[in-house]
Amino acid sequence: MSVVLAVEPQLGCDEFIDVLKRSTLAERRPVDRLDVIEGMLRQADVIATARDASGLLVGVARSITDFHYCTYLSDLAVDVQCQRQGIGKRLIEFSHQQAGLATNLILLAAPAAESYYPHIGMQSHGSCWIRRAQ
Repeated sequence: MSVVLAVEPQLGCDEFIDVLKRSTLAERRPVDRLDVIEGMLRQADVIATARDASGLLVGVARSITDFHYCTYLSDLAVDVQCQRQGIGKRLIEFSHQQAGLATNLILLAAPAAESYYPHIGMQSHGSCWIRRAQ
């Protein structure tokens, strides 16, 4: 599948939620809280998108970065109908380029995707700590 990658800082909530649902990532995101989704989009530093020939959003990578040392790729979502075609890998590479290849790219894998990241050359890090939202 041919897709066009772009940076879309003004990506709308409806399209974002739609691709989250089509990717299954919506199971772990607050898609019923429009205010939170809006904040997630507006406060992101890099929103990379993948669109098919018709303009349909088929993938998105949302990152927070300081553009110098670290980039946290918070959301990577690819429509399940479009997976296994390299779109996720391309979104990761494109996002990293936008944030700066000198940054360390960090992400937390969804349980179902843990085996994907070593396949595309990422290294596991055994020490991640989370303080849950209160």
